[in-house]
Order: sequence, then structure tokens, then C-alpha cells
Amino acid sequence: MSNRKTPKEKNVSGRRAFLKGAAVAGGAAALASGQRAVAASDPVAGDASAGSGYQESGHIRDYYKTTRL
Repeated sequence: MSNRKTPKEKNVSGRRAFLKGAAVAGGAAALASGQRAVAASDPVAGDASAGSGYQESGHIRDYYKTTRL
């Protein structure tokens, strides 16, 4: 049996490699942006008006309304 690949098989394996690379790059980008978002959302130390825990705001209530079945 020959180790030669047909042009179609080469195209499929090239596409798979591209998709694997894109998935890894996308995951790394999401991870990097997620870490910055957490750091940016830390409350300011002197801010007494900032509550602790979960707080439902208007845009969150609007989102919940769109997800109801």
C-alpha cells in the first residue's frame, strides 16, 4: 500500500490542521480577554457604594426576558 495521498485527502488534512489551529488561537484569545475583563471589573478600594455579590441590573433583566421559553 502506498503512503501517497490524493489531492482530496491532502485538502482534508490541511483543512483539519487549519481548524485545529483556529480553535487553539480562539481559545487563547478568549482566555486572554477574560483575564483582562476580570481585572478591569475589580471594585475600587475606596468605593463605599459598591455592593458585594450578585446584583441584577436592568440590562440583565432584559437578557433574562429574551431567554425565557
